[in-house]
Formats: sequence, C-alpha cells, structure tokens
Amino acid sequence: MAASEIAARLLELKKEKRAIILAHNYQRPEVQDIADFVGDSVELSRKAMSEQEARTIVFSAVDFMAETAAILNPAKKVLVPSLGARCPMAHMLPAETVRLWRSRYPGVPAVLYVNTLAEAKAESDVSCTSANAAKVVASLDAEKVLFGPDRNLARYVQEKTGKTVLPIPENGFCPTHVLFLREDLLLAREANPGSVVMAHPECTEDVLRAADFIGSTSQMCRFARECPAKSFVVATEVGILHRLTRENPGKSFTPAYAGAICPNMKRNTLELMYQALRDEKNVVTVPPKTAERARRSLERMFELT
Repeated sequence: MAASEIAARLLELKKEKRAIILAHNYQRPEVQDIADFVGDSVELSRKAMSEQEARTIVFSAVDFMAETAAILNPAKKVLVPSLGARCPMAHMLPAETVRLWRSRYPGVPAVLYVNTLAEAKAESDVSCTSANAAKVVASLDAEKVLFGPDRNLARYVQEKTGKTVLPIPENGFCPTHVLFLREDLLLAREANPGSVVMAHPECTEDVLRAADFIGSTSQMCRFARECPAKSFVVATEVGILHRLTRENPGKSFTPAYAGAICPNMKRNTLELMYQALRDEKNVVTVPPKTAERARRSLERMFELT
C-alpha cells in the first residue's frame, strides 16, 4: 500500500477503535503528521490521561515511553508499533544496579530520569524529565542524590543546583546526543550567521557551553516560538526539526550535526502503526507491583513540579 492509503486506513481504524495516536518529537515526519499529539514522553502520557473517551493508545516512540503511558493509563490498552524501538540508555540502568547503588549510599534519595524502564523507576524515590530535573533535585531535602542513567544530565543538574549528584551508572549516556561535538556547533553557527544555538542537556559539557539555550525538546519548541530570532541551530535528534519547521513558518532550523539520528526512534512506521492497531498487538504490560511503585515515583515528580 502507498503511504497515503496506509495513513487513510489508520485514521479510519483509529476512529473505529476509539484510539489516540501519540508520537514523540523524534519520530518520522509522516508519523508526526498523523498523530493526535506530538511531544515529549511525559507530556504525551499525561495528555493520554486527559483523553477520557480513548480506549487504546498507539504510542509511537521507544519502550520506556510506552511503559510510562501504560503506568499512568492503567485502564487503557497501550500499543507500540515496533518491539525493536528500545532506548539504549534506559537499558544501561537495570533495577539491580539501582538497588546496588542505594545499598552503597543508604538514605541518599534516588532520582531517576524518565528515560528508564519501569523496573528501575520502581526502585527510585522520584522521577524527573530533562525539563524539570534541576527543579526536582533542588526541591529535595538532601545535599546529595543518586541520579541516573544519563551522566551528562546529572552533571548539568549538579551545576544548576549546587548539590552533589552521583551518576548511576557512572557512564550512562544517550548514543545520539554524544555524537555532537563543540566544533559542530561552532561550524553551524559560522555557516548560519546570527543563528541561536539550542542544545539538549544530554549533550556533553563542552557542547552545552557552546550553546545559547539548553533545554528539553518541549522547552526547545516553546523557546523557538517565543524567541524573535529567525535562524536556529539545533543540537538534538534531527526528528524535532520537522515539528520546529511546521510550527514556526518564516524561521529556519539547521541540525548541528545531520547524522544525529536515533535508529530506534525511526523503527516506527505508518505500516507498523496500522498493523499494531488493526491486530491490537504489541500490548505494553508492566507487572502490577512494579507499575504501582513506578507510578508513585512519577506522581511524586508531578507533585514537586
């Protein structure tokens, strides 16, 4: 089938099955275009919570995001288009590693990035996003925290809060964001005079120091709308450029490094979305006890922020 035919059938099926389609900012352009909502992981999961009429969620993203949606929407069926869409960074922090570090630092709160699997969240005190990580850590009555799995985000939070932030594991990272080099930003800025450089806090320290604005994908989208600049250089996964361009006519967006592509995010396609909804397959399930404990971690984040 042609892409247009698949899209049409998917939209018909969505209406028939009272489903909603959620797509992360890094998804393929055609997936973003057909989605009901495009955003970051927690933003999308909370949006699903507000959609009372929906019975099914097609979550086009990676595994931990779909798990979060299932945890926060226990009455809805959550489907993922591709079982191969797995986040490498999330898999760097299994539950046993969290337990090990907690045993080494008794009484020290564990703050885990939402980019973790449910089993790890269940071992944490509170979750956070790249947008609110510093706020969550600053709000805790502790001068030392465990933070995982992204070492670069941990360092950024330590700088912002002045607290001791211990990264767990010691060298967790996003394979896509560590591709950026400071030279990429400098060369892109030189090629696009007057551009504002935006970078994601999962990038390395030297990259962040070369940026004009540091923020999550949702923060980048908001900043781009509000900033009077007409040209931007973007240091995050290239999928977000589609949304930025669509929402900001008259402004230009250049990737700091065009090869910054997450292959896992790109595993989801319109055809796989259609098949998942048609057959109601690839259902995301989280063991009840794990889901309950992970939900407490997420809910505490909502309370603190």
